[in-house]
Amino acid sequence: MIRISAFADEVSRDPREQLDVLEANGIRHIELRSIHGINVLDLGDAQHAEFRAMLRDRGFGLSAIGSPVGKIKIDEPNDFHIQRFQRALDLADFYGTPLIRVFSYYMPPGDAPAIHRAEAIRRMTDLARTAAERGVSLLLENEKGIYGDTAARVLDILETVDMPSLSHAFDPANYLEVGQSIDEAWEMLRPRVTHFHVKDYDCKAHKHVAAGLGDGQIPRLISDAVAHGYDGFFVLEPHLVIADLSFGFTGPERFGDAARALKGILDAHKIAYS
Repeated sequence: MIRISAFADEVSRDPREQLDVLEANGIRHIELRSIHGINVLDLGDAQHAEFRAMLRDRGFGLSAIGSPVGKIKIDEPNDFHIQRFQRALDLADFYGTPLIRVFSYYMPPGDAPAIHRAEAIRRMTDLARTAAERGVSLLLENEKGIYGDTAARVLDILETVDMPSLSHAFDPANYLEVGQSIDEAWEMLRPRVTHFHVKDYDCKAHKHVAAGLGDGQIPRLISDAVAHGYDGFFVLEPHLVIADLSFGFTGPERFGDAARALKGILDAHKIAYS
């Protein structure tokens, strides 16, 4: 059965309000990116312990650690970032989720991506190898400005690294923002998609919209994914109010619109979900 999750910090900075709004919309999983306005990797141990207790008390689980690993410049030193990756691995153990969202490093503006291919592959290989040793799987998300911003480069990373511990978190809106054909991206990457971020984008209006109202072909992709055996999370990341480089916000009122849109798609295609 398909499971719905959400980046709950799109609702509120307050973790209790996050859970209240998700619960009101029938959603029982969270992609943990931040609480109290603090990134998941920067929260203290006591804050994590309190939040884990809150999740357990209210019957919530995590779909993944929504880490920012790989969201630094590819020509910056990587040692400190690797320490943060170790923190993400420890948190995956702490919360009992085997999944961590990662990225493939920002390229300097104007540089030809080919210049940075070898370093991107090397870093992603190191991450995937370490994750495998810890029994964790990494979800590589596509994003504007990252080495893996287009489907071809995402596929290049996945094929070259070639480890079960690294697969793809498909984000339709992020592909649209770099001019990537959704048809081409999906055909190329569907066998490697193990996570799906439900974020749609209206290319003419240049804004994020609820699932099915933009150019991301989300209803078709969801139906096709399930028809081909997809058995994972559809994770709401609507960005309906704010869509910055490192932050998205939808708010409690608009989040209900986003949740109803996704559930309407699943219902229309007779896809069971929880």
